[in-house]
Amino acid sequence: MTWTRRQVGLGMAASVLPFPAHAAATFDVRDHGARGDGQRLDTAAFNAAIAAAARAGGGTVVIPAGRYLCFSIRLQSRVTLAFAQGAVIEAADPARHAGRYDLPEDRGEQLYQDFGHSHWHNSLFWGDGIEQAAIVGPGLIHGLGLTRDGPGARWKAQTGERPLSMRQMSAAEIAQLEPDVARMQGLGNKAIALRGGRDIRLSGFSMLRCGHFAILATGTRQLTIEDLAIDTDRDGIDLDCVQDVVVRRCRVNTPNDDAIVVKSSLALGERIAAERIAIRDCAVSGYDLGTMLDGRRSTTQQVAPDRDRVTGRIKLGTESNGGYRDITIEDCRFAHCRGLALETVDGGVMERIVARRLTMTDVTTAPLFLRIGDRRRGPAGTGIGAIRDVRIAQITADGIDHRFAATIAGLASRPVENVALSDITLSYRGGGTADDAARRPGELAEAYPEPSMFGPTPAWGLWMRHARGVTIDRLHLATAGDARPAILADDVTAVTVRRTPARRS
Repeated sequence: MTWTRRQVGLGMAASVLPFPAHAAATFDVRDHGARGDGQRLDTAAFNAAIAAAARAGGGTVVIPAGRYLCFSIRLQSRVTLAFAQGAVIEAADPARHAGRYDLPEDRGEQLYQDFGHSHWHNSLFWGDGIEQAAIVGPGLIHGLGLTRDGPGARWKAQTGERPLSMRQMSAAEIAQLEPDVARMQGLGNKAIALRGGRDIRLSGFSMLRCGHFAILATGTRQLTIEDLAIDTDRDGIDLDCVQDVVVRRCRVNTPNDDAIVVKSSLALGERIAAERIAIRDCAVSGYDLGTMLDGRRSTTQQVAPDRDRVTGRIKLGTESNGGYRDITIEDCRFAHCRGLALETVDGGVMERIVARRLTMTDVTTAPLFLRIGDRRRGPAGTGIGAIRDVRIAQITADGIDHRFAATIAGLASRPVENVALSDITLSYRGGGTADDAARRPGELAEAYPEPSMFGPTPAWGLWMRHARGVTIDRLHLATAGDARPAILADDVTAVTVRRTPARRS
């Protein structure tokens, strides 16, 4: 149904607005010149309607049904964009359309995180320091003209690694990346990018093929992301250095990268913890691109660009400079994707993490992966991070790739501490060999963290190395047949095991 101005003004906006005081003022993008025909650019009309609402002290910008071709749309404080059913925002393509995306901010040399994390204005929608703003309604953001690449993408595709920093790369490697940096001028690689700001709501719409990031929020506070359906090329929802955030009832399909990921990078130039975050009642997956939204849920793609099987998980990491605190992941579903990953490799403390009531099917790497590393991608003085006080409970996972057990892997000098595993059922496909059982993986402290980094683990169910204070209660393990032990602990102290039945193999 198309929303008319009268319907919006009489109360429909109030039902979707997070700030009803501003609902009375409405601004239709058609009144500012938008055509919605998918042929002519509507960027100027969108930005004019948003500016008019901002000048009025706030309001609702109404987007009726139609296909709107746009470059960068600049969000402003106290303005809500309200999609009607049938409204589609298509990201324009500079190679085909007369225009370009806003240029990435000139922030100097970015050494500790990639280009995509370090810039926000080169996006379809962006907001810098905005407050009391929202994008709501049942429309679609279609990122056709966005690029999934960025400086470093070629490096990762060729090596399976992200470069540590330009200072740690050879001249030849830097020369390989520099053309990519120049090529990004005028291109967009994010659908929605938020830098700072507070009181922001993203609700009710769908997103398809949205480039490097569907949503990147950096340093944002009091952010609510709810009832979204995202089916995209690379990362789905990236929450970097954010506080007081809720992500709920979202479906995120990302076969080539992470679905919902929390980070604490140095993108804002300082160490900022990601804290007080709740991810609830979400579904993540690695189905073939586009087949979650259309309902087919195909699984023909087997390998992601990093050469592991498809991605699509919930993860804390990789960038961890500021650390993570008070994060809850609950009532979520994983399908045809990697499992839950909790990582700190660039310094930063991860503590008070709760993951509970998760179900996983067709798990493409380890169902659980806790990792402390010593990559230390950061300025001088960056230390080794820590993981402590983690509670993982009520987890059911089946169809797990037999090569990768649930893994807790710290370092000899920095063990993972105080982890409680309870009421967990893990079912593996089976197939490990006696040679796998004899393996003793290297420490690999500086490596990029993935469950596959160690190769097939020497246990099939749970492998622990360098940990202290592990409680296991009601751990149920099953396999179709495996020559490795079910559980193996190496340099693990203060372990308590309760109500864990005999394991079958």
